[in-house]
Amino acid sequence: MRSRSLRGAVVAAGLSVLVGAQPALAAPAGHGEPRYSAGAPSVGDPYFPDEGNGGFDVLHYDVAFDYEPATRHMVATTTITALATQDLDRFDLDFRGPEISALLVGKHPASFRRDGQELVVTPRPKLKSGEQFTVVVKYAGTPPVITDPDESIEGWVPTDDGVFVPGEPQGSPAWLPGSDHPTDKATFTFHATVPEGLTAVGNGQLLSQKTVGGRTTFVWDSTEPMATYLATVTIGKFQVARSATPSGIPIYTAVDPQLASQSAATVARIPDIIEYFGSLFGPYPFASAGAIIDRAPDVGYALESQTKPIFSSSPSLNTMAHEIAHQWYGDSVSLSRWSDIWLNEGFATYAQWMWTEHNGGATTQQTFNSASNYGRAATSAFWQTVTTDPGPVDMFGSVPYNRGAMTLHALRGKIGDTAFFQLLKQWATAHRYGNVSTADFIGEAQSVSGMDLTNFFDVWLVQKGKPATW
Repeated sequence: MRSRSLRGAVVAAGLSVLVGAQPALAAPAGHGEPRYSAGAPSVGDPYFPDEGNGGFDVLHYDVAFDYEPATRHMVATTTITALATQDLDRFDLDFRGPEISALLVGKHPASFRRDGQELVVTPRPKLKSGEQFTVVVKYAGTPPVITDPDESIEGWVPTDDGVFVPGEPQGSPAWLPGSDHPTDKATFTFHATVPEGLTAVGNGQLLSQKTVGGRTTFVWDSTEPMATYLATVTIGKFQVARSATPSGIPIYTAVDPQLASQSAATVARIPDIIEYFGSLFGPYPFASAGAIIDRAPDVGYALESQTKPIFSSSPSLNTMAHEIAHQWYGDSVSLSRWSDIWLNEGFATYAQWMWTEHNGGATTQQTFNSASNYGRAATSAFWQTVTTDPGPVDMFGSVPYNRGAMTLHALRGKIGDTAFFQLLKQWATAHRYGNVSTADFIGEAQSVSGMDLTNFFDVWLVQKGKPATW
């Protein structure tokens, strides 16, 4: 629940470009020689202009590292398998991590230089469009903590017994070279070596755990496509428990021993939450589930890391429900541009409202009408931020969460329960493991309902001011 900006007042944001201009790719090669050029250094997202890269599509990350919490020193090798989408004589990766000692493209050493977040690679031989290739990056040192526009932190955040690893929206390059934008998803394998007695918890399923010479290596495998910001390998002293949902989805939970008793009741409800949301949204989209509950007081938020949401303190039941809802909306179905963050947070917040009602609490209508939502005064600054363009400072403020959820509740009233719940399930199913935009959702809502919803969405998502009629 990246509601980090809620620590202060929501700041009115000016309307900016919703979709960044896409960098032009090289013209396709003809029947003659390949037409080599540099891949674009980003995907053109206006909120984070350096994120992502052009000219290739990442297929898989294999990240192997040895980390010593006492010294905060990491020795790592990341192997990226990618597919060239144009003839490449140069390409970029996103990386803010430790010093690189070697970089290979295929079996050949490649020259490289670092420019801020950009790791600029010059492969020799050059790469032809359609060619699958590997990039091996060897590096060592202390991964950094990243500070976001709203002054919250992410990346590689040390704790008193290990490290807490959240990545949204720009933290993964702290420890993982790659293409750091939600539109370039890939599968992941992690080989994490830590001192014996500590546990390294990653996304997906645990393939093996082996201790040799006082150090334990954990191998985690995430077989469904994942955005880099959802990757985590959080390390510490944990109480580990394994269970399953009634439908057989394996659950792995890791809880800091000092938080175990106060987290037990919430952790016990994870299977119920997954089953309930599955009845509304369709089948759970991943092969495993779980949670990581750690003590990271400097972080102060939770994040929907894929298959295992991470919590920097003991979570409430509603917070757990919010992060699990993200597995459908945000993780499996992911945004195409960060300005559309309401598609993540508004959906998870509304799911949280529905869970509250299902669990015997306030109804969704009561929550909609509350002082935190539609009950806010029309003069509140809350109504002066555009839902589809909150800006990078307020993208985790109350507008994408609360107004996003209100948009969905108002839509439910507009089109009726039958069409609304058909829409939620269809949205999650049709776009599984894909990327979407607000325009996609509007089109799908109109198709399912058979209604012209242009004015409705303009009032709720684009216009400033408290909606009065829709």
